[in-house]
Amino acid sequence: MTYAFDEQTAVVPLGDGAWSVDLHGGWTVGGGLNGGYLLAVLGRTLGEAMPGKPDPLSTSAYYVSAATPGPATVRVRVRRDGRATATASVELLQDVEGHEVVRVTALATCGDLGRTTGDVRTTAEPLVLPPPEDCVGATDVAPEGARTPPRLMSRFDLRIPREQAGWAVGRPSGRGEISAWFRLEGGREPDVLALLSAVDALPPVTFCLGMPGWAPTLELTAHVRARPAPGWLRVRHATRNLAGGMFEEDCEVWDSTDRLVAQSRQLALAPRTS
Repeated sequence: MTYAFDEQTAVVPLGDGAWSVDLHGGWTVGGGLNGGYLLAVLGRTLGEAMPGKPDPLSTSAYYVSAATPGPATVRVRVRRDGRATATASVELLQDVEGHEVVRVTALATCGDLGRTTGDVRTTAEPLVLPPPEDCVGATDVAPEGARTPPRLMSRFDLRIPREQAGWAVGRPSGRGEISAWFRLEGGREPDVLALLSAVDALPPVTFCLGMPGWAPTLELTAHVRARPAPGWLRVRHATRNLAGGMFEEDCEVWDSTDRLVAQSRQLALAPRTS
């Protein structure tokens, strides 16, 4: 069975370290395409470029300009290829009126998580959420005044605990934390690429600070720690500091066996308040 996510992140080799991709408009949010989706596209390309080390263990991506739906090119340059890991630079580019414009530039270290299957030990406490059926869907909790949910919300199933969705009725919690159940469209089972998407899938934590609106990602570093088990993922985003018009957003992703399978931190612009 072919899933929409696999079609929407598919890349085609062009030769000389380049791949083409048709960026899907269904991942649109605010003024561009979702950062987690773009990170998954980069991750798929890195896996194609380094088949012996298919898993992006650590990826630091800078979002230089807003990517738009349509054709794009991904270029990979392997900087070092060692026994267990390889490091590569990767860029996502689009043609704008005859000029090649960088959308995302990243540095990634890749390896093979299959060599360490099950080797996850942590002192972190697993994320506990109400059952998915007792939570509310993301399309049902748009902030007050929003006309329609962002298009990307139909690309996955997101279930948010009711007590964390107060922004939808004008009662933001003020805690700077949002958690949710996550799974891709069509019930596609999670893998490493799904984890890269999940780290940027939840509404910005600024929603629960009473600041709804688009929060463009400036930089996002994702660490993939293990290949996830089948089933729902549990995701938590949190912030502790908003300063200079920017905020950090820390993320944890837990799989169905209570393993902490991915972590990330991003720096994003705070939504405009007027």
